[in-house]
Amino acid sequence: MKSLMISIGNFLFRYRNQLFPVIIVGLFLSAAPKTEMFGSKQLENARDMVAWLVALSGLAFRAIVIGYAYIQRGGLNKKVYAKNLVTEGMFSVCRNPLYVGNVLIYSAVFLMHGNPVVTVVGILLFCFMYQCIVYAEEAFLEGKFAEGYKAYCSDVPRWLPRFSKFSQATEGMDFNFKRVIAKDYSTASAALITLLLAEVYEHVAGSVPTSDVQYVSILATLIVLTGIATAFISQLKKRGVFSDKKTV
Repeated sequence: MKSLMISIGNFLFRYRNQLFPVIIVGLFLSAAPKTEMFGSKQLENARDMVAWLVALSGLAFRAIVIGYAYIQRGGLNKKVYAKNLVTEGMFSVCRNPLYVGNVLIYSAVFLMHGNPVVTVVGILLFCFMYQCIVYAEEAFLEGKFAEGYKAYCSDVPRWLPRFSKFSQATEGMDFNFKRVIAKDYSTASAALITLLLAEVYEHVAGSVPTSDVQYVSILATLIVLTGIATAFISQLKKRGVFSDKKTV
């Protein structure tokens, strides 16, 4: 079973950027989003608020990880690869902190949709896919770093962060805010736009009453502003604004 999951993980690692959005769109279109929860509009609004909080928690978690120690997750030639074994910063709190943030963000997207079946299937499916990717990465890391990686695994949990070790893990390290912006602005932008689009979809699919037209217009404006901000940060990054100055 694990060898099959490793094969699936290697496939997902290569094609996740194309496959994950297709899966989300497919699940969203498979059932109409809920405009009420147990017949209550207030409960539905509370559920949306929880979704936003979960998404922001995921983004904040990723920011903390990247701010202290960054690990390249893009691989090499779209295959699992690691030049060094990164164990400092949040990587000594749990072994896959960036993926913890990702799972929180994807969970928020399906919570925002609200249909119980879509929410449960979506969250479980993305948890399974990330477990497959992690198995594939672990197989590579164990083959390359051998005993060093086994010792790391015996000391640091795979998924559940041990926050009690946070102070010790980041002792003497500086938080690099510019690196957070440079490395994660596109993820933050994609998450915000996806959540806003999910909210628009909910109101459009639910036969928008006239009073909601103004709200949908506000959501559309926020999507445009997020896109503009993303393009602006991208230009700043190309000009080297977020690059670390090297001492001579």
